Amino acid sequence: MFINRSKRAEQHLRQLAYLPQVAENIEFLSGPKAFKQAIIELIRNAKTRIYFTALYWQLDEAGEEILAEIYQAKAKNPALDIKIFVDWHRAQRNLIGAEKGTTNADWYCEQRNLHGNESLFFGVPINAREVFGVLHIKGFVFDDTVLYSGASINNVYLYQQEKYRYDRYQKIKNAFLADSLVQFMQQYLTDPSAVFALDDAQRPKTKEIKSQIKAFRKHLMKQAKYDVQSAVQFHEDLLITPLFGLGARDNLLNRTIQDLFVLVQEKLVICTPYFNFPRTLQVKIRDLLNDGKKVEIVVGDKTANDFYIPPSEPFKMAGALPYLYEKNLRSFCKKFEQEMAQGNLVLRLWKDEDHSYHLKGVWVDDRYILLTGNNLNPRAWRLDAENGLFIYDPKQALREKVEQELNEIRQHTKILNHYSELEELEQYPAPVQRLLKRFARIKADKIVKMIL
Repeated sequence: MFINRSKRAEQHLRQLAYLPQVAENIEFLSGPKAFKQAIIELIRNAKTRIYFTALYWQLDEAGEEILAEIYQAKAKNPALDIKIFVDWHRAQRNLIGAEKGTTNADWYCEQRNLHGNESLFFGVPINAREVFGVLHIKGFVFDDTVLYSGASINNVYLYQQEKYRYDRYQKIKNAFLADSLVQFMQQYLTDPSAVFALDDAQRPKTKEIKSQIKAFRKHLMKQAKYDVQSAVQFHEDLLITPLFGLGARDNLLNRTIQDLFVLVQEKLVICTPYFNFPRTLQVKIRDLLNDGKKVEIVVGDKTANDFYIPPSEPFKMAGALPYLYEKNLRSFCKKFEQEMAQGNLVLRLWKDEDHSYHLKGVWVDDRYILLTGNNLNPRAWRLDAENGLFIYDPKQALREKVEQELNEIRQHTKILNHYSELEELEQYPAPVQRLLKRFARIKADKIVKMIL
């Protein structure tokens, strides 16, 4: 049965629509400052188009600086095609726990009034409520260059001040790939029935377009896919293809991730900020370990989670999430205690002072690489609109760059040797203990794990 599954997985990957990729045209950027500098340089050098997809573009110093670059580029070249797609809900609310004030969308409107009448920001609603799905598609396009990262635009992602949030950053020059990403945005993310300009103060309220949002989500789930023009036959050379996924059924990105887990011959490496794998991936990790394969998982320490609140600060409900993820991790380590002792399962905790960790990705046998914003959790698996760039590298043309990236990721990690190195529920702050016990008592923890 395992052989049949492997053959089916390999056959599926061979049937994807690939583009040839030149190894020298993929650059692995080393950190958030290099990422920010690349954004600025690419904006300044863009001649024909600039397209952004991100969860959000924040009203803060970094957000203002990058938007100023966008408007300067547009002023110098009025024909420059610029569109920025962000999540509809996220743009119209304040940060969790923050006092009500100017939202990102309010700021977009102010900037549009200052600089001209053309809309730049578009809000994409993946569901009628944010908790049940957001725009989690990643990728910035500047002419024929794709800048791919899980990062959004704000201070912490761009290391504007004293803290940074660590992600992955790939700069890829490939005209056909850039065309494919832009064509997808134009075809699927500009639906006039559900997608509206956020920099237009006359945009409708969410409650007024609930039925349109429902139809839009259904259309994305059933129809949306990347149209890869100039695709080539599968061959043993460096190839790349974009993948889209939304919902639990017929999700090409999910299917590809599962196939990658099936095809591991020696070693699987996974990065995720939130230790909360969907059941299907849990089963596949178990199968790999049972077969003697090696699995390395790099996850953020609970204090490096973007929801973490120090015990010295007022507690908010979202602050319990890092502890819930650590609880998952401790249970996982206890279950695979023997595999950890044997060295087949390596779990690394990332922590660098009070910075945070946001990495996602999959590496298989120095042969397959997945760049993605997918958190590899039930929410990503079922609710959010996700994408990724899948790279097939049979001749290991990118091996040196991949090893350098992985070494940089591991730089601020420590290996967990035993589950007892992680705190237990009784060691958590009192408010966290009370909340997690309440969740468990009413079985709400399972629901929370599905949607957060």
